Amino acid sequence: MSENWHEPFPQGPVELVLVRHGESLGNVAATTAQLSGAEVIDVPARDADVDLSPVGYDQAKALGLSLAGIPAAQRPDAIWSSPYMRACRTAEVAATTAGWAVPILLDERLRDRELGILDTLTATGVEARLSGEAARRRWLGKFYYRPPGGESWADVVLRLRSLLADLERQPGATRILVVSHDAVILLFRYILEGLSERQLLDVAATSTVLNASLTRYGRDGGRGRWRLESFNVTEYLAEQGVALTEHGGDADVHPQ
Repeated sequence: MSENWHEPFPQGPVELVLVRHGESLGNVAATTAQLSGAEVIDVPARDADVDLSPVGYDQAKALGLSLAGIPAAQRPDAIWSSPYMRACRTAEVAATTAGWAVPILLDERLRDRELGILDTLTATGVEARLSGEAARRRWLGKFYYRPPGGESWADVVLRLRSLLADLERQPGATRILVVSHDAVILLFRYILEGLSERQLLDVAATSTVLNASLTRYGRDGGRGRWRLESFNVTEYLAEQGVALTEHGGDADVHPQ
């Protein structure tokens, strides 16, 4: 047995800030399709390549101006981002605007949930074209339903647990900012707060993770359970005269 077996686990981060990307062209297209009763969302590119909308760019700049006010000693040591364009653009614009010379690390484990056969379909489209899948999703609920070729929320949780283990081992990283997607941020809550499926789905049914919102976790000494200190904060957008946008998913998330 190694003589170092008794050494404590190295100190991990003391702060984790989760940011949803700014409004995307895909968000706008999806909301337009839902309001019009369309079956298909007219997305401008594959999901990974969907850019921010003009409002989304304004939100990312406003985020950067807000972050610029953080004292140097409390700024993140690194920014981790989903590689999807809407997320990494948000990270890049915010960091540049804030004047932060910190690395932006792209990690595919932070990408949005993959929808497989349901990709580009509205809820109306799924019911009309894939009624069997619609029924299966209602039966299983959003956490465990996996569309053919896609992922369940439980699948996303697996990759996030792997990522969190890597974050714990980052040398010298005491504060980390993560830019990702609405479902991913909800699933961070599931892991970090030890929520049950029911508790998670209750949050998902009643809360929309807003574009460019901040969710903050802290813990003492870089060890132990994370504390949720704030969720879905967007006040800085109104303070800077930037539009608040709300593009949520399906609130019908519980198994039936």
